[in-house]
Amino acid sequence: MPKRDLDEIDRKLLAALQVDARLTVQELAERVGLSASPCARRVRLLEQAGVIRGYVALVDEAEVGLPISAFASIKLERQREEELDRFGKAVARWPEVADCYLMTGQRDYLMRIVVKDLASYERFLKDKLTRLDGVASIETSFALGQVKRSTAVPLG
Repeated sequence: MPKRDLDEIDRKLLAALQVDARLTVQELAERVGLSASPCARRVRLLEQAGVIRGYVALVDEAEVGLPISAFASIKLERQREEELDRFGKAVARWPEVADCYLMTGQRDYLMRIVVKDLASYERFLKDKLTRLDGVASIETSFALGQVKRSTAVPLG
């Protein structure tokens, strides 16, 4: 399905699925005012178009023993494509990195690392991040609390 503007029904479907992706097709259809078959077809088209990339269970990090979120700002020695690619490939292999963004401004990357304690972050830093070629500097801040976290995007 080529990229297209989302209509009101598509937006309602996406909004409902962002709140609860376990809705049955019938429940979803009732919420958006469709019958089950057209609802299932629309969801399938949104999946095929890549608008819906997948379905996941959201895990409470603290409940599984990962209460620490560290935000690391990384500056590379050079910002050439090969260095950026090497950094990105390394980070993709590290399970502690929950999020990583290529940034504009003073730093090249911003990442969120989830760990069980400060000693675990220190191990991550010493065993992985500082051993990666091309890293010029690392600045870390620790989250004291979470004010908001959302997986839902505003659909207007």
